Amino acid sequence: MSQPATPQDYGPATRVDGADVARYDALGDAWWDPKGAMAPLHRLNPTRLRYIRDLIVRHFAVAARHAAEGGVAVDYRATTAETLAEAGLRFDAVLALEVVEHVPDPDAFVATACSLVRPGGLFVLSTINRTAKSFALAIVGAEYVLRWLPRGTHNWNQFRTPDEIATPVRQAGLKVLDRTGMVFDPLRGSWGLSRDTDVNYLLAAKRPE
Repeated sequence: MSQPATPQDYGPATRVDGADVARYDALGDAWWDPKGAMAPLHRLNPTRLRYIRDLIVRHFAVAARHAAEGGVAVDYRATTAETLAEAGLRFDAVLALEVVEHVPDPDAFVATACSLVRPGGLFVLSTINRTAKSFALAIVGAEYVLRWLPRGTHNWNQFRTPDEIATPVRQAGLKVLDRTGMVFDPLRGSWGLSRDTDVNYLLAAKRPE
């Protein structure tokens, strides 16, 4: 069995939370089990991906269609946003999905992630709002009552409101395009997009040309 990763494994400039890394590393292959501990994320993912796909297609209509038809080579890297930024890399689209609530310094992380966006490119973030409703549903409900997630997965104090996220995004030179909520329908057992951003939400921004 591999040893849990530590912040040092990701390089000196990282803002990774070592305890969180160890918690998720311990899940091992269960991370990919749609019926396992990460089942809520598996159910949430199609809704997030539809939002991101539609946003990117609208923004990069021709290029996205070409990539879909021609196939795209994927370069997976187990690294950090800070390492990519230090290397001077820039991307057409940067996604930070369910990450910001797990880092010690959310503002610094968002600023670094935004620095990776090319002129004309997109930044998309999904996270959990810091409200009484999110405490009741995302922590008490999901972790203690329904046991969708292991206890201790989330710290309510690390959640950020859409306005709090938008501040470092704008300071990084990006323009906020959209804020959209994601809500769970218990009758259908599925997620959908909504105007309600009280718990889960997506934020999209663009770097001007």
